[in-house]
Amino acid sequence: MPRNYSGGSKVLRCAVAALWWLAVPSTFAQNFSDAQILLISDRLADAAKLSWELGTRTQAILELNATRYSVLTPNPLPPPAAIPSNLTSVLAPFFAIPQTIVSGRAKSNNNTVGPQPLIQDGSAADPASIGMSVLLANWTQQGGLDYAGVAKDQLDFFDGAISHRVSEVQLWSDFVYMVPPFIAYYGVLSRNRTLVLESYNQIKLYRSYLLDTNSSTWKHVLLGTSTVKSDPGNDPGHWSTGNGWAAAGMLRVLATMRNSEYANTFKNEQKDLAAWVKEIHTGMYPHLVGLSIFWHDGTNIFANYPDVAVDSPGNFYDSASTALLASTVYRFSLVWGDHTHLPIAEKTRKALSATDPNSNNGSLAHFTSDGWLTPVVDPHSYGQQGSKSAEGQAFVVQMHAAWRDWVADGSKGANGAAPSKEVAGTFLGLWFVVGALMLWS
Repeated sequence: MPRNYSGGSKVLRCAVAALWWLAVPSTFAQNFSDAQILLISDRLADAAKLSWELGTRTQAILELNATRYSVLTPNPLPPPAAIPSNLTSVLAPFFAIPQTIVSGRAKSNNNTVGPQPLIQDGSAADPASIGMSVLLANWTQQGGLDYAGVAKDQLDFFDGAISHRVSEVQLWSDFVYMVPPFIAYYGVLSRNRTLVLESYNQIKLYRSYLLDTNSSTWKHVLLGTSTVKSDPGNDPGHWSTGNGWAAAGMLRVLATMRNSEYANTFKNEQKDLAAWVKEIHTGMYPHLVGLSIFWHDGTNIFANYPDVAVDSPGNFYDSASTALLASTVYRFSLVWGDHTHLPIAEKTRKALSATDPNSNNGSLAHFTSDGWLTPVVDPHSYGQQGSKSAEGQAFVVQMHAAWRDWVADGSKGANGAAPSKEVAGTFLGLWFVVGALMLWS
């Protein structure tokens, strides 16, 4: 006879729920179509106005449409000085950015002479994100403007340990994407090995302050004292986008070294940069899957602060950082051959490109009808949820481009082991199902 167990019905319901949890995918996944990426890129073009938004857009254009000129692809540096005819039109919006910045610099900086940023900004670092495009405009002889002189003024504007802010010495994780890649690229084009080394030294310095060794993630802002909204003070939290900025910036410097004539002389520095990128992946991705035998969050989207409950006051889901971090996983696979976190990055990409299961027209679950990524952090106020993010649009384009290149390279690591926390959760879920059915029998 069956055992008379008064809790059987509850246990059975839990078992059925657990089986459903294990069996049913959390999203209806698809890949972005060319039309969707074009729409997302159009919104990026509409929204990118501030220095780092423009700089990030330049990289997104190269990574998507002109890979021969992206440092992230395995091509020797410097790149061709003559633009191939098939890239002329796709590079037009790219070169329009440095042309506008350089032609408007005098007005932006009140006719300053000598060392100065490319554009007036409260950040000492963010304008340098446009620097690579200025250098490439000079290298490919776009003509009509003093790109070389303007790039040198931006380089000379930095002095020693570079602060992210103009008003005070302050270290931001964002800095790693804005400044070191510009210095490294400048060094390669000018055949100045010291500059390439300096890009590494700046990253090493920032990491020594911002890395939280207990979590293998970076703190966002340290050393600041200001409480003015436009010039914020410290943020010791492990901001998801900040960790993405750091990983992406280190990858660009790593790839620049790797593709340059100095590759063999920077072997140890490349190993460090690769280890530091993976360090962030290892620290961040366990926070993506909130997984236990009692609860499963199947969103596959990071919280704005990943190690804080997403429903805590001031925290929320952020698709922008999710896309940026995924892009760095694909690029890390391509640049360094490490595929550790690819299975979970694939889950996040599929979540971001998923169709809305409640829609009858195949609309995307994480985009508005006119192509805006959602939900996103406010790019101008990192503790607030926003509605339109230029950098978020760029991150999606970069993620898609990195995924496309990874697929073309053979999708290496696609079937590798998932992160240990997810595996552990799966086994715990199976254990719960088996135990429940044993109690019921």
